[in-house]
Amino acid sequence: MRKSMLAVASHANAVPSGSSLTEAHAISGLAALAQPTRLAIFRLLVKHEPIGVTAGVIAETIGAPHNTLSTHLAILVRAGLLRSSRDGRTIIYRSDVEGMRSVIAFLVNDCCEGHPELCNLVVADATACCASPSAKAGSRSTKKVPKRKS
Repeated sequence: MRKSMLAVASHANAVPSGSSLTEAHAISGLAALAQPTRLAIFRLLVKHEPIGVTAGVIAETIGAPHNTLSTHLAILVRAGLLRSSRDGRTIIYRSDVEGMRSVIAFLVNDCCEGHPELCNLVVADATACCASPSAKAGSRSTKKVPKRKS
């Protein structure tokens, strides 16, 4: 891997709205999720979307010590996968669904060259994975995707 990519991956700034995801941002998002505690945090917050969860509840639910939780949360926020908002003295964390969609779209467009069937993906399913629970229930597809020929 190029040395410059390693430096950028952990320090990529959030992607501005409407901008396409760069390789460095995609690496940052994937690297952030490639750690068990951060993946557990992201999964928990997706389940509690759009309400969100406080850091104390996150720590208690996943069993992470408070002193390391803030580091994990900061990495996920910098990767564009979490958002935080202040409610008085409390900080509420939420999954950044658009950030995850951007990472998925990057993989489909860049790695599959815009042809999701190459990766055995259906674009509608890629966006449905990050939809609200009520939207998911109505959007389940039974359409079979043809397998890739070798």
